[in-house]
Amino acid sequence: MRPDRCVVALLGALALSVSLSRPAAAGEPTEQLRGRIDHVVAILDNGELRANPGARREALRGVAAEIFDFTEITRRSLGQHWHTMAVADRDELVRLLTSLLERSYMSRIEQYSGERIAFVGEAVDGDHATVRTRFLGKGGTEIPVDYRVARVGDRWLAYDVSIEGVSLVASYRAQFNKIIQTSSTHVLVERLRAKQE
Repeated sequence: MRPDRCVVALLGALALSVSLSRPAAAGEPTEQLRGRIDHVVAILDNGELRANPGARREALRGVAAEIFDFTEITRRSLGQHWHTMAVADRDELVRLLTSLLERSYMSRIEQYSGERIAFVGEAVDGDHATVRTRFLGKGGTEIPVDYRVARVGDRWLAYDVSIEGVSLVASYRAQFNKIIQTSSTHVLVERLRAKQE
């Protein structure tokens, strides 16, 4: 799955869903993710916010910041290159990738039509966990979507998502690594800037 398709599926599944089943033994990572998804749906269903697209987008950005650790997504996507980059370049890449993910999120959200997500389990290992879900599309299609989350203070934030076994971070890492190895981190920054414009 291409990274941009993976992003749309990931953010679409997260933003355009209503939780279905409540596993009896759901832990804190699942419950936090479920609560944030319910918050997204409440924003989408709010008639006042629907009439004010700017305010609705700002509210959705706020929830996205409660779900995703954009710095960690960027760090993991850059892999070994993260440690060799200047802090200013790292900050710029976090900002650009966050903007790219948010734009994908906002464009997908306009297509909301009541899709569902089922929470099917979680595996916790210390301060890391995987929340397993199934995205239930129209026509009965089921897509496995696994959220990898880490504890940050009292919150669990997603640093990767696998859709049908394809990791968002691994997809970006392969793409970013190719650009950096054949060019430079500056070229990567320029390409992400061009996407933003």
